[in-house]
Amino acid sequence: MGGGAVTRFLLVFAAFIAALPLPVPAQAQVIIAHRGASGDRPEHTLAAYELAIEQGADYIEPDLVPTKDGVLVARHENEISDTTDVADHPEFADRRTTKTIDGVEVTGWFTEDFTLAELKTLRAKERLPAIRPANTAYDGQFQIPTLAEIIALARAKEAATGRLVGLYPEIKHGSYFDALGLAPVDALLATLKGAGYTADDPVYIQSFEPTALTQVMFRGREMGVDYRRVQLLSEEGGPADAPQLSYAQFLSDPGLAQIARYASAIGVEATLLVAADGTTTDLAARAKAAGLDVHAWTARAENAFLPAPLQSGADPAANGNFATLWALLGRAGADAIFTDNVAEAIAARAALRN
Repeated sequence: MGGGAVTRFLLVFAAFIAALPLPVPAQAQVIIAHRGASGDRPEHTLAAYELAIEQGADYIEPDLVPTKDGVLVARHENEISDTTDVADHPEFADRRTTKTIDGVEVTGWFTEDFTLAELKTLRAKERLPAIRPANTAYDGQFQIPTLAEIIALARAKEAATGRLVGLYPEIKHGSYFDALGLAPVDALLATLKGAGYTADDPVYIQSFEPTALTQVMFRGREMGVDYRRVQLLSEEGGPADAPQLSYAQFLSDPGLAQIARYASAIGVEATLLVAADGTTTDLAARAKAAGLDVHAWTARAENAFLPAPLQSGADPAANGNFATLWALLGRAGADAIFTDNVAEAIAARAALRN
């Protein structure tokens, strides 16, 4: 979430808390481990996913980007200088370059310029060291995981616990990778089907790009697998694959009706569920009237990401009142919430159910 969005988020929830009695009833029940238990381990590592499952997450969420040889791996972005030690590898110094990704110029190292074998020589590091200094103790310990490895972990945990572990993969920069001939949708569908996942299993596929989701729908049906799809939406901007459109158009009643033709849910920025004056918006009601579930991103426990009334002090890395944040998002109409802090979400959900 950018600085402007954070400011709006603070204003929204400060007003919301002041206007409403607490505790507030919860609607949100589903816990999506955002990049794993990324508040406790470096994101998008097997350790983060394993901990999230052990803590009780309903779904684990990998962001997916392809390697040069077409293997899907879990990274927040295809540019990996912030999440790996690639800059410390002199053998890859000449891979540093500048590219335009979805209209934005980015300099660094990119997954599509590395084979899987080369990426496996790198090690993950904490993306937010100033906010999550405890996670830096794990820097250098974990490899970049493939989607297949994440699935194997989930299956092993299911066998050990008897509890289903949902998958909630995001297709990152689908149109960009399609133009390179890497076809991430095809790779994702083939991997899921090959692992035995059917439309009845707990799987959601998400993207900010409607093209990727319609590819999932049509190609999946051709393969006999019709996985649930989620259109991601933010308060500002628009999809990279349809620059003539804005997310605001998608959020109109006609836009929601169109989304319902190819998706079962919307995944929205939290500020879209609460108005600037602190009251809930009508988005959740309108989306549900169109036949769409509403998922919200992203609940985080640290003061740096919390509205001012929920902060515990001046230290941005200290945890604040996450339970109230969870309750407020539920009251705003979220059916599911992405969170970096699974243990805190489990506790907050349990408290509201009692």
